[in-house]
Amino acid sequence: MKIYNSAEEALDCVQTGQTIMVGGFGLVGGPLTLIDTLVELDVKDLTIISNNLGEQGKGLGKLLEQKKVKKAIGSYFTGNRDVGDAFQRGEIEIDLLPQGTLAESIRAGGAGIAGYYTKTSFGTELSNDKEIKMFNGEEYVLEEALKADVAIIRAHQADTLGNLVYYKTARNFNPLMATAAQTVIVEVDEIVEAGELKSDDIVTPHLFVDRVILAKKILTKEGVIEHG
Repeated sequence: MKIYNSAEEALDCVQTGQTIMVGGFGLVGGPLTLIDTLVELDVKDLTIISNNLGEQGKGLGKLLEQKKVKKAIGSYFTGNRDVGDAFQRGEIEIDLLPQGTLAESIRAGGAGIAGYYTKTSFGTELSNDKEIKMFNGEEYVLEEALKADVAIIRAHQADTLGNLVYYKTARNFNPLMATAAQTVIVEVDEIVEAGELKSDDIVTPHLFVDRVILAKKILTKEGVIEHG
């Protein structure tokens, strides 16, 4: 059974020291219910793969405040000033990747590709200590694929089998992360019976999904509010 009654039950597989992918761009498309529950868990030393670490006191920013993040791998950390402060204090490691590189590295992890070469970041500090190889007279940087123990993601709808439909740009990194983790946990606005979703609308097939909960928090123009 993939439908879980609570975020607490769905996250009972998370352990100290694990690598966790978290969907979202800022707070948009982020699994806010699961993140808030993750903050309350007795776990630490987590490696978080996400575009950013939320905002100050919001989303993954709460997890950072609790000092449960050992390392962050992502692209846009300047949206939360606490990240830079924690890095300067030596409290957190950061791997900064160009956003397209982050997406492709996750996709590669889900596709079983160990790594790939890209021109992006060549000649910058982001390519330091990475292998450089020449192709057709041009130099490329080797980027390794990204995988995780657990992915927590957000979708708009799921059916009881675990097939997922996303809502517009809130889709962002979520479908890629669903392919690149051992355990995939999803929060959604609505759960429908199998067969009710149009096949052409399904982006993530149920084979990639392990656990589904109903979202209790949603992002609106007024901020994060309780839902349902």
